[in-house]
Amino acid sequence: MAELYLEDFAVGQRFTSAAHALDAAQIKAFAAQFDPQPFHLDEAAAENTFFHGLAASGWHTASITMSLLVKSGMPIAGGLIGAGGELTWPRPTRPGDILTVESEILAVTPSRSRPERGMITVHSITRNQKGEAVQDMTTKMLVWRKQT
Repeated sequence: MAELYLEDFAVGQRFTSAAHALDAAQIKAFAAQFDPQPFHLDEAAAENTFFHGLAASGWHTASITMSLLVKSGMPIAGGLIGAGGELTWPRPTRPGDILTVESEILAVTPSRSRPERGMITVHSITRNQKGEAVQDMTTKMLVWRKQT
């Protein structure tokens, strides 16, 4: 994919990532290192929790989303550099889910004080194989302008 600069983005532009298949081993490995709670680590223990079964950490879903965006979702020149945002997890991510990310550009704003860059506002929804949203994220991202 060709790298994109601020001038390459337009409001309403859409991007769709490749897919990532998630299994119980991935969920447990991430949880063991970063979010060691019973509903992320053990199927039997997870049955009697809010999730009623093994569920990926929201931070795991966010990490997969980031990986999909970097590898296949939005080829921003200079990398994906976040400047803040809002993130929700409307439903749990489960073993067997196949995740994709759909992104839409909401705003493109050249910097008035830094002519070499600007910001884009991006709405990204991570969906499972049923089309259900498992993560909803709106972020502002730094994007470089083309050198003149």
